[in-house]
Parts: sequence; structure tokens; C-alpha cells
Amino acid sequence: PITGYGVAKVLDSAHPGFAKDDLVWGITGWEEHSLISDPKNFFKIQHTDVPLSYYAGILGMPGITAYIGFYELCAPKKGDYVFVSAACGAVGQLVGQFAKLHGCHVVGSAGSPEKASNAQFLTFMLESKHRNRNLTSALYFRNRHCPEGIDIYFDNVGGKMLDAVLLNLRPHARIAVCGMISQYNREQPDGVQNLSSMVSKEARMQGYLATNYYHLYPKYLEMILPLIKESKVVYVEDVADGLENAPKALVGIFSGRNIGKQVVAVNCL
Repeated sequence: PITGYGVAKVLDSAHPGFAKDDLVWGITGWEEHSLISDPKNFFKIQHTDVPLSYYAGILGMPGITAYIGFYELCAPKKGDYVFVSAACGAVGQLVGQFAKLHGCHVVGSAGSPEKASNAQFLTFMLESKHRNRNLTSALYFRNRHCPEGIDIYFDNVGGKMLDAVLLNLRPHARIAVCGMISQYNREQPDGVQNLSSMVSKEARMQGYLATNYYHLYPKYLEMILPLIKESKVVYVEDVADGLENAPKALVGIFSGRNIGKQVVAVNCL
């Protein structure tokens, strides 16, 4: 079966760290029952006063991904100009809110006006059509949306969007390369032409894998749980009902159908 991050209940266990009826999140199969032979990247769910689906999103891998990329890699400062691509996705919607709470100026892009209108937490949503490569010009970024340039770019898109951002960096800008959704299914990936800006602006760009930072997950929970409970951070989910709808939900991500974190409810818990 295909695998992906899921939330599950332990039915039986021979592992000393997990007991019957424990709730967990980690990589499971797209199936109603999974046999997990190596649970080293499984986390026991301790807080059940929030929706369990959150452990596939804001309290799971997407959440720690947003936290690490923004706080640990980009080292934000109050007043920074932050640009987030795919700002209505599972990770981007959190980065936008983190930046706003941190006192940054936030601009986000989304793949459609419908998505942009659902991201109420962002200061401004710039509509872009990165999947069709019909992007707003670099001058549009500079003159209207980021007149002072960009201090932090959280990249979920790659390709021509990244290329446009490179021309609008401020000195000592930081770029966290989280994903490149515009490039994954292309036979010939888009080239990046403006890397010389990294030199002239003394900028830093870093890719990363959230799994290498899971040791910081307890620290992240300490920060995010109070923000959720005080409604200072909200999380949008797009729920598909039933395992039989999982393939359609997956394909929809690559055409921009979903708004927020795409979740499939298997209804087994």
C-alpha cells in the first residue's frame, strides 16, 4: 500500500514504548490496519482535547516543518518582510500565522482567488498561478507587495516563483526551501536564472527535512498547543471522507483543488 502520515489507535503491541489503545501519529499505510515494524518515528498522542486530525497537520509533520523552517532556519526578527508561497497549504498557512504573531510583515501567494479569500490570517494574499507558470512579474512584487524587498522567503513552490523572489531579496535574506510543488511532476524542471542575487545580497538558502528535527517536537508542542487553545492560531483542513477517496484527494493536491491541509477520514478510531 501507499504510505503517508496518519493518526491511529494501537490494537496490539510487542513494543515496550507503545501499549494497546494508545493513540499515535506517524507513517502508516493507506489501509484500515497497518503492521508497524519500526516505530522509531512514531509519537504517542498525549493531548486529546484537540481534534485528532490535527496530528496529521498542525500537531504533526506539517506543523514541525513550519516551525523548523521559520524559527530555526530563518531566525525571524520583528519587522522582517516575509513572503510565503502556497500560503493556504498544510505548512504555508502556519508559517504565515507564525510570521504575523512574530511581528513581521507577511505576504502570501496562493493558486487561486478562492484560496486567497480563505486565508484571513495573512496581511495580504497575492494571487499567483504558479502551476501554469503565469507569474506576476518581479517588479510587481517590488512595487506593490514587498516595496522594501524580502527578508524571509518560505518556499513551497520552487521554479519561476523562486526565481522571481531572488530578484527581490533584501541584504542578508534567508530562504527556507521546504518544498517545490510546481516541479515534482515535470519531466524537465524549470531552471533558476537569478542565483547571482544570493551573492550580491549575501543571502542564505537552505533545504531541510523535518524528520531530522523531530528531537525538537516537544519544544514545538509547548509553543503551539496554547496558541491553538487560545485561538491565536487556526488551522484549515480539507477533509475527504473514506479511504476509497484517498487517491482522488492526493491527485487534487497537484491541481490545487484542496484548501488547507488535505486529510482523509478513514473512520476507524
